[in-house]
Amino acid sequence: MERDIQKLSGIACTIRQDIIKMLTESASGHPGGSLSAVEILTALYFSEMKVDTSNPRCEDRDRFVLSKGHAAPVLYATLAEKGFFDKKHLSTLRKLGSILQGHPNMNDTPGVDMSTGSLGQGLSAANGMALAGKLDNKDYRVFVLLGDGELEEGQVWEAAMTSAHYKLDNLIAFIDHNGLQIDGEITEVMNPESISEKFKAFGWNVIDIDGHNFEEIFEAIDKAKETKGKPTAVVAKTVKGKGVSFMENVAGWHGTAPNKEQCEQALKELGGAVNG
Repeated sequence: MERDIQKLSGIACTIRQDIIKMLTESASGHPGGSLSAVEILTALYFSEMKVDTSNPRCEDRDRFVLSKGHAAPVLYATLAEKGFFDKKHLSTLRKLGSILQGHPNMNDTPGVDMSTGSLGQGLSAANGMALAGKLDNKDYRVFVLLGDGELEEGQVWEAAMTSAHYKLDNLIAFIDHNGLQIDGEITEVMNPESISEKFKAFGWNVIDIDGHNFEEIFEAIDKAKETKGKPTAVVAKTVKGKGVSFMENVAGWHGTAPNKEQCEQALKELGGAVNG
């Protein structure tokens, strides 16, 4: 697929603008960890994954699991930009009856492959998808995005053992390593470091990258595809709240929506307009 970095950067900027707008409209949600993962989802959905917006349940599609389900705004903005549903739905985030609830729901939202929200469970679900692909002789891949604070959940490591045990080389896990969670720095809440060394110890192929650099993201994906007999963990160093100066590296923006004035400032920094 096409890997036009300039085009992808423009898409990423649009997705960031949409995240800010939808969170402002809902007055509720999680901007920090949504903004930190934009390049990863942009690379996957616009250059890497085999998906069909006209047939979201195609059996041969690549799968994506947003294990850190509270970052639903980045997934919704990406799916809308890709064309899974009309972008008008973005303004209904978290509203009663909306197809876009606070956490992803595979039964209501086109393009969502797994309902998530309870932290620590996404990798287990991704394992099941990847193992099913192996058993059915399918060539699809499964991508999963985990938060670094989420790695404090024990189930993640049970799942990590399972991925390696079954040699799920059709599974690629991205770790959104922004260093912050709702209560502060991950190293102070319940230190999961060294993340890379832990995944290596659990039998994974591990690649460390800058999670905002498209070239490094694609290089990691290519290396993962070449790796046989092991799942791959891509530990992506990111900035929480990336792209909005007053949100960057501030734990308080984990789950706080911007007000209208903050929205205007954020969109100005991102090159957009409130109604643009």
